[in-house]
Parts: sequence; structure tokens; C-alpha cells
Amino acid sequence: MPLTKPNQELSRDLKAAASAIEDAAHDLFREAKTYAEPEFLAVMEKIAMLHEHMDRLMEYAEEVKVGRITRAKSE
Repeated sequence: MPLTKPNQELSRDLKAAASAIEDAAHDLFREAKTYAEPEFLAVMEKIAMLHEHMDRLMEYAEEVKVGRITRAKSE
């Protein structure tokens, strides 16, 4: 069954948010390479959390694609 336009938009928005988080994580990593070890390790923990959120958003987008998550019409 093809996705409705609202669900296509939801999937696209979720993927865009995941991509923005990934870009931010890469930027943080690039900057963190210049830090001393304690600061670098703290940033790496934050980057790991960003990757977890990114993965979760991509999983939600996949659930939209297969119809487990749908966007209801607004009233």
C-alpha cells in the first residue's frame, strides 16, 4: 500500500532530522579531535547519544514506511 502524502512527509521529516543530527555529530567529532583527552571523551559520549537518537529516528521512518506508524488527519 503506497504511503499517504502526510505519511510521506512524516517519513521525510524523520529522515531529515536524522541527517541533521548526523551532520552535527560529525561536526562535533571534527572539533573534538583538537581537545585534550578528558574533554574529548566527554564529547564522544554526547556523540554516541546523538547517534542513538539518529538511529531511533531512522527506525521510526522505517515504521512509517511499512505502515506501523501513521499520521492521523488533524481535526
